[in-house]
This record gives sequence, structure tokens and C-alpha cells, in this order.
Amino acid sequence: MFGRNSSDLGIDLGTCNTLIYIRNKGIVLNEPSVVAVERGTKKVVAMGADAKRMLWKTPGNIIAIRPMRDGVIADLEATEKMMRHFISRVFPRYRLVKPRMVIGIPSCITEVERRAVEESAYQIGAREVHVIEESLAAAIGANIPINEPAGHMICDIGGGTTEISVVSLGGMVVTNAIRLGGDEFDEAIIKHVRGIHNLIIGEQTAERLKIEIGNAAPDKTIEKVEVRGTDAITGLPRRLEIDSMEVREALKDPIVQIIDEIKSTMGQTPPELAADIGERGIVMTGGGSLLKGLDKLISSEIGVPVFIAEQPLNCVALGAGKYFDYLKGFDNSKSVYGSLNG
Repeated sequence: MFGRNSSDLGIDLGTCNTLIYIRNKGIVLNEPSVVAVERGTKKVVAMGADAKRMLWKTPGNIIAIRPMRDGVIADLEATEKMMRHFISRVFPRYRLVKPRMVIGIPSCITEVERRAVEESAYQIGAREVHVIEESLAAAIGANIPINEPAGHMICDIGGGTTEISVVSLGGMVVTNAIRLGGDEFDEAIIKHVRGIHNLIIGEQTAERLKIEIGNAAPDKTIEKVEVRGTDAITGLPRRLEIDSMEVREALKDPIVQIIDEIKSTMGQTPPELAADIGERGIVMTGGGSLLKGLDKLISSEIGVPVFIAEQPLNCVALGAGKYFDYLKGFDNSKSVYGSLNG
């Protein structure tokens, strides 16, 4: 009965965005992971894109919060309300026929944080919950043939975490993760603009700079964008023109940390698998992989080809949604199943 009537949901419960994949339907939801609530009563005012527009712009009685930080649940109650709302939008019958849920999580989270994710999914009506490391889900979503006896490296740069893994024969051989991602890119830009120009800008302005003129490697053309903020000395509004060279300088430190983590992972990889990666290259997923020139910089620093997945923003949700189909090929391999579930 469950097989005929229930649906499998793949969920990328990300720091910046929540994506939901439904079997045979594809990605059905992609919304910012933001909740706006009334102060004191915690009554929900808005969620998703509507709530994101309220960040840093709410009156005193309303708080716009991001319940996910660094890829884990920071506010359990708000996360449950957000997930319940999103799932009811795309799967209104979930209370009548409970779905199976597969949720992508960073490998660096603690067991307590892992259980919090599972408990939250059960609270909103899941019949069965599985958690899968984000990089492995991303590899499945990127259609990497990870069941082969060969090494593949995946680098998933999300909003709150970056995870680098080497997979072979359906499991992770080496994996490393750091709590650094797109949010830290934004923070680095904010700190740079304030430190150099005494101008205070918000997260949304920093994100716009990152998307429009952000870059990791020198480019032939220098792009410029005008931003507005608050003068740190006078407290008055001020405009400033920022160029792409400045943004690259601002992003230097977090990018170096990611490259160092990739080098460390390569150093821990068995020689035969490292040789495979040298030939096949590194596949990048996540929103951070879209930073202009980042793939070229990593390739030059590591000395191997680097490719961006076809749908980098959707890979974790796609991989989580294909989890059960993926397992069918390993029905007789308990060891692989165990590696997928940590």
C-alpha cells in the first residue's frame, strides 16, 4: 500500500535555501530558509521568499530569522514550522499517506544535531526518515557513477558548510567538512567594505556584490557596482562604487581555506584513488561553486581538472530524492548501505 500511495521526498535543508524533490516530479520547491515570527508569541508571519525580504527590515514586534546555521538546526521550533509549511505546499496529502523523507546533512554535524534533524522530520509527519551526507547526495544528484571501483572527488560548497569527499564503490572513502560557505563569503565582503571604506552594508547587499561581480581569479575586465550603506563614522547614508578586484581581495581568505581543505583531502586519499581523481577531475556542486573563476583557481592550485555540475544548486536535493532508487542496486551489500547512513 505504501509503495503505491506514498511519495519519497528528498530534502536539502540548507542554510540559505530549502529544496524539496518529489519522486517522478523533480524539484518542486526552492525557497529561502527564512521564517518571520512575532516577537514574544512566535506566531509565524511569513516564510521563504516573503520572509527573506523582511530580513533586517522588520519592525520591533517582528523577527525574521534563519533557523538553519552552518547546515544544522539552530532553532528547532522554527525549523519544524518552516518544513511543515513547505511540505504542505507541495504535498498537501502528507498527513493521510505519510511519505518517506531523505534529508541531506553535512558530515561535520554532531550526533545530537543529526538526531535533531531526524526528530524534526518525524514531527512533521514522515513515515520513515533517512539522513545522507550532503557530498554523497550531491554526487548521486550530479550523476557521478560512484558505484564504480574508481575514485571520484566531489566538492559541495553550500551556504553554511563546504564538504569535500572521495567516493568509490558506493561509499565515502575520505570526507572532510568545514563550517564555511556562501554566508562566510558575504561576511568577508561586509568586513572588507567596513574596514577599508568605513561603510556598513547588509547581508543582502554583500550577496548582490558576490553574485554580480564576485570572482576568485583575475579577469580581463574590471566590473563595478554601486552600493548603499551607512557611514560608520557619521551614521549617515552613503553611496560607494566597488569593483571586482576589491571583491576578489575580500574573498581571498575563505577561498584559501576551501582550497587548503581540498588539498588536505587529496593528501588523505589512497594513491590509486588519487590517480583516478587526477584523470577524472573534481566535480563541484552547491551555490558557492558558481563564484566566477573559482573552478579555474582550484584547478590551477590542485593540478587536476575541475568541473561544475550541470545543476549545482539542485544536486543535494536530487541525490536525496534518488536515494531509494540508488539503494536498489545494492540490496545485497550491507556494507554500502551502512556507509550511506554513516
